[in-house]
Amino acid sequence: MPDPSSDTPSTQVSTSVAVTGDALPGWARELVTQYESHASNQFVLTGNVSDLRLIPAAAGAKPGEPERPRLGTLTEFITAALLTRFDVIIHYDVGNGVRIEKGGEVFAQWPTFKAAQSVPREPRQAVEFISAYLRYVANLRSLGQRAVQVAVFVKAAHLIAPAVRGSTDYNLSALAMHMREWASEPLLTSHPLATFLLADNLSELHPLITNNPRSTRLVIPLPEPAELERTLAAVAGQYPVALAELSADLSRPAGALCGATISAVEALLKTRQHLKRPIVDGDLGEIKKQIIEKDAGGLIDFIKPDRTLDDLHGMEKVKEWLRQDIKLWSENDLAALPMGYLFCGPVGTGKTFMVECLAGSAGVPVVKLKNFRDRWVGSTEANLETIFRLLKALGRCFVFVDEADQALGKRQADSGDSGVGGRVYSMFAEEMSNTRNRGKVVWVLASSRPDLIEVDLKRPGRVDVKIPLLPTLRTSESWGLMRSLMKRRGLVVGAEVPTGLAPKVPLRLTPGAAEALAVKVYRLVKTRGLAVEEAIAECLDDYQPPVDPAVMQFQIDIAVREASDLDFVPEELRPAAKG
Repeated sequence: MPDPSSDTPSTQVSTSVAVTGDALPGWARELVTQYESHASNQFVLTGNVSDLRLIPAAAGAKPGEPERPRLGTLTEFITAALLTRFDVIIHYDVGNGVRIEKGGEVFAQWPTFKAAQSVPREPRQAVEFISAYLRYVANLRSLGQRAVQVAVFVKAAHLIAPAVRGSTDYNLSALAMHMREWASEPLLTSHPLATFLLADNLSELHPLITNNPRSTRLVIPLPEPAELERTLAAVAGQYPVALAELSADLSRPAGALCGATISAVEALLKTRQHLKRPIVDGDLGEIKKQIIEKDAGGLIDFIKPDRTLDDLHGMEKVKEWLRQDIKLWSENDLAALPMGYLFCGPVGTGKTFMVECLAGSAGVPVVKLKNFRDRWVGSTEANLETIFRLLKALGRCFVFVDEADQALGKRQADSGDSGVGGRVYSMFAEEMSNTRNRGKVVWVLASSRPDLIEVDLKRPGRVDVKIPLLPTLRTSESWGLMRSLMKRRGLVVGAEVPTGLAPKVPLRLTPGAAEALAVKVYRLVKTRGLAVEEAIAECLDDYQPPVDPAVMQFQIDIAVREASDLDFVPEELRPAAKG
């Protein structure tokens, strides 16, 4: 990036990137702008920093090799595409210590290096060693000697300067202060110097670094379909068998695999090429699920639903509303599309089933958040950063948060959790209200205690539609629910409740309780040879409500009060909803 012919210390750089135009991703163009405008010379890179990247032929060719695109690490991409005129490039990480990747003969002229017995490996000593070299070359330039352009990469910076909240570790603070000064000390900022601190998540880095106004924070996103397509086209010749069925139109697999890393896609291609098994269209859905769940480190379940709203018994007004939303979404008419839904109701009323039916009708996957909370300080926030980054890359999806009253945190931090609950709340509040996600990410919360969810998290603009899922209120409804669940098991009964069974059919029946009854009836029919109605009668004689009636009524009352539209509430419960 900098021009070595510049003699004026205040004039740092001129354009000299090796790759221009569409080949440079948005974050790299922002990096160049910040550096060449003298606004910043330190870049904190987080997100998808461990992935491979396509290094274009113009930047990636080595002497004696034909010019062709290749896959390389993020540091290789930055070096090849942006740092061609730099004299010295230094890498540091806790595993390999300090390494001079370029310009070793220039670096060897430093008297301190000549006198040193070895290059330090421990974090503080290594960072001080690098700082000393940066000041040395900057001082040489201030004395009128030729400027030595230096770039420094600190990989896995969160292991070197971690965010230890409340720590009084002065050694750690001193180390972080050294790295901060690379971007703020006038002697260094006037020199052609660029430093890159790589970390998976911003929350894992020391606040002295992340809160430095002189550094630029850039999130490296997961690859978009266009980048995946360019990558597949560049490597297609290496995997002719794996891509044999898809090579005619690489936009299809690129779009289907959106949300996967390039590293994971490359591993897939290598495996299929080795097994001589072409990837076909029918494989892509399951492949994407496996890749994303693996890359997410167990933080999510990626569900491709096989149900639709047609599988949902009753609730005609609710289904009508949801089908209208799906129609708007399919037509890309987003003005009235909700940012999120809240499904609330007593335990066992089928909230998860409802989400799967909704997503199946919309033709989009469901990302179900798992236990992202961690006992290690900062890990919970880092896990959420990983999840949010994945959501941005997936395209259209539903994000399902079960037991939302527990998962979403609280505005007022609990003193017993070191403030994690408050930080989780803030992160969810910011992400759920991001209007740039409208039409891409739809949040779906589920809870039997929606009154415990923070009001701000379920307000319009975050959760626009609140739907109560309720147990049956009439005998005919209970019978219809039982009948539909028994029918799935091949047990056929009439639509009308048999006269002898009507007094036994329970009210306040949930889909979960009805499912248990249907299973028990099936068992009696198969193991004892009873007629279906006989088996039903015996099961109803022994039926005990799985939830205490008082608890059930309490949860019903809460759910109907939360409803965003009275059409979702049965007539007999509307007075309670208005009250």
